[in-house]
Amino acid sequence: MTALGADLRTFIDVSPTPFHAVAEMTRRLSEAGFTELDERERWELRPGGQHWVVRDGGSLIAFRVGTAPLADAGARMVGTHTDSPTFKIRPHSDVTRAGYRLVGVEPYGGALAHTWMDRELTAAGRVALGDGSLRLVSLPGSRLRLPSLAIHLDRSVRDGLVLDPQRQLVPVLGCESEPGLLELIADELAISAGDVVGHDLVLADTQPAGVTGSNWVAASRLDNLGSCHSATHALIAAAAGPQTSMFVANDHEEIGSGSAEGARGSFLEDVFARLVAATGDRDPQARHQAAARSRLLSADMAHAIHPNYSDRHEPSHTPALGGGPVLKHNANQSYATDAGTAGWFASRCAEVGVPIQHFVVRADLPCGSTIGPLTAARLGIATADVGAPMLAMHSCRELASADDVPLMVAAMTACLSS
Repeated sequence: MTALGADLRTFIDVSPTPFHAVAEMTRRLSEAGFTELDERERWELRPGGQHWVVRDGGSLIAFRVGTAPLADAGARMVGTHTDSPTFKIRPHSDVTRAGYRLVGVEPYGGALAHTWMDRELTAAGRVALGDGSLRLVSLPGSRLRLPSLAIHLDRSVRDGLVLDPQRQLVPVLGCESEPGLLELIADELAISAGDVVGHDLVLADTQPAGVTGSNWVAASRLDNLGSCHSATHALIAAAAGPQTSMFVANDHEEIGSGSAEGARGSFLEDVFARLVAATGDRDPQARHQAAARSRLLSADMAHAIHPNYSDRHEPSHTPALGGGPVLKHNANQSYATDAGTAGWFASRCAEVGVPIQHFVVRADLPCGSTIGPLTAARLGIATADVGAPMLAMHSCRELASADDVPLMVAAMTACLSS
């Protein structure tokens, strides 16, 4: 397995939630010489400066300031998202039924719910304490499980499994007499359960990322931590130049991006405007000049052709695992790629010897989307949507090729350095 493929597995294992993923990315950026900025403070930026800023724990923007003002050279950006489909734990999560203690959850995003059954799960995220602090937590072990019903008690599952999220997707924690989830979380953090005044907790698979097939990575949350991992490597490796290089990782993409830190929110727009102001002469037109001279590579995982469902793919556009980055196209702008941005990305890939593939959805099927069109529409920046090919997207356990990781890193690095 490639070194970057092995490193992707490590990255995913320490990132059970967007908050943990951001913490891991900032740790890596710090080791590479980047420093943190605070949105509440005034920024003094110099050419070559390397910084990051976090909004609400789950979204990150990191950048290297170019030698020229943004109004003159623009920015080269890679955009990703930190969240993945899962189940969010409810504020009042303690549920008891038939002598068992369960944990109340609700679906987050479009998970393939049946793939979460009979797996070793845990709770992870952050808790808010009475003193105003926030603490990351990942409950050790595999305390939670969604057990299937035996076929002897419902033989209709042979005709198709339908799961009611309110009644049947409620994970079991233990016996009714055992401690509840918040008590276990408090013990892990060495605090009192009464100190916890709020939480953002989700279910997470505890099986480590593994290797299977022909150099493939099997893991949870590949969509879209695979892109976050590649973008972090690319920004660190990108060559300094007149352009400012940026990496944005938004939370909440899987539920529509409608938050202050999501792609529909103002996070990237705010940081972009501050960079323009801090690197130029504060001309009111500078921000618009900078946007017109910028490019965004929106990176979200892509659909590889499935050997058992090849009829669900457009016959002339069949990305393969290990075949390199996938350019996504859609006539109705579910993806933001156009001729100009496709040519820009293809040229950058050709410069570094990276092959590219193309994806369009079948004309008789609906098309998914990502942060690309949202960001392009909000900032007016030319955008290409791309992704590494994968199978089992939105499953609890997804599949991608380790061979695609260095290819995507090289492509992103070339785009950030252009």
